[in-house]
Amino acid sequence: MPATDFTAPTQNTRLQRVMWIGLIFLCLIAAAIAVRRLTALAHPPRNVPPQLAGLDEAFAKKPVLTLVHIVPALVFVALVPFQFSRSFRNRHLRAHRWMGRTIMVLGLVVGLSAVPMSRHPIGGALEASATLFFDGFFLLALTKAFLHIRRSEIALHREWVIRAMSIALGIATVRPIMGVFFATSPVTGLTPRHFFGIAFWMGFALTYIAGELWIRYTRVSLAPPSSSVESREKIVLGR
Repeated sequence: MPATDFTAPTQNTRLQRVMWIGLIFLCLIAAAIAVRRLTALAHPPRNVPPQLAGLDEAFAKKPVLTLVHIVPALVFVALVPFQFSRSFRNRHLRAHRWMGRTIMVLGLVVGLSAVPMSRHPIGGALEASATLFFDGFFLLALTKAFLHIRRSEIALHREWVIRAMSIALGIATVRPIMGVFFATSPVTGLTPRHFFGIAFWMGFALTYIAGELWIRYTRVSLAPPSSSVESREKIVLGR
């Protein structure tokens, strides 16, 4: 995959820093989720709250599928920050390209394995609908990003990559929302069966909207096509 600049040349530095911190934060949450799930599969925890115990049990019933989904996801979120780092891209162009290809393959594995993972979800039909809707959009975004880069359409490739990454990291936004529901459950009386679906829709939607706003902000900042821009793209593409 050719190298791609995911940041606009004239974007606001402060906003760029906020987005970068947010990206790292979500990747860390996603990585922690994956590590915790792998640990729970290898060594089932004891003395955990009944609600969490039920969640662990649900994943323990399908260990192979869980591993197929979780392990690539862990590698995926570990590589994503490097793809969005301009300094890393400039210093390690070949590694950037190979990481891009690897992320595409890992994303396909994660996205396709999410379909059977969504069977019999704790949150019922509402959770399943959120998972299938955003998973389908994620796979579409990966496909569009791949097709655009094959045609050397850098700007469109960049936008669809950001969409794919924002959807993928939505699972990290879901967890803090679940935490709020868990913390308030003694008052509200809601159980995971009641609030998991709501948390999934909220988490994925919020992260996707953030990614879309970032696309629109930087799209305005990008310069119109010109011979100088075309020359710069040829350099980025390694032509």
